Amino acid sequence: MIDHTFLKPFGTDADIKKLCSEANQYGFAMVAINSAEVITCAELLKDSPVRVGAAIGFPLGQTTTECKAFETRDAIEKGATEIDTVINIRALQKGRLDIVKREIDDMVSICKPAGVICKVILETCYLTDAEKETVCNIAKEAGVDFVKTSTGFGTGGATVHDIELMRRVVGTSIGVKASGGIRDLDTALAMIKAGATRIGTSSGVSIVESYTKILKIKEND
Repeated sequence: MIDHTFLKPFGTDADIKKLCSEANQYGFAMVAINSAEVITCAELLKDSPVRVGAAIGFPLGQTTTECKAFETRDAIEKGATEIDTVINIRALQKGRLDIVKREIDDMVSICKPAGVICKVILETCYLTDAEKETVCNIAKEAGVDFVKTSTGFGTGGATVHDIELMRRVVGTSIGVKASGGIRDLDTALAMIKAGATRIGTSSGVSIVESYTKILKIKEND
């Protein structure tokens, strides 16, 4: 359920190698990286079930629909098997739902034929509940695989309230990804209980190790 994340604007080759090694060791769903690292991660994980996820329009979402479509195609051509795209938040807030719908439709139309999982990032900290519901409905109608709370670079991350809201709107047909500020097991479990089916975090190793310790204690009891 964990998307192992390294989306910092700095770092070394060793950081990316460690990310992929940990994802493989702990059985994470995918590595979430900026598109510039897709080729490297695809090569490192070529013999692994761990998927390679590229962040598109990241982290602000303030690129054109054409740029997002190009970046999506480019990431897939270079080996991405999952795409997480940030919506144009300003367009949403201005009532330009046509732009939001077009960029989501473009993502789906590019990803689906390629067998690539696609996720829509709302950046919930900047949105009203009504706006969150609007994006979730557009995403559901478009046929996305997941709606996702946050980039982790906004003023706030995932909340139980937002996960419950998103799950209520999309129903059981698509996934809900909680990301941003999930750094411990209790928080991760709270998100899962609220309806999350993926957890985006850079603390995946410590979360899994905490869970393993609890299981061992229960086994000994």
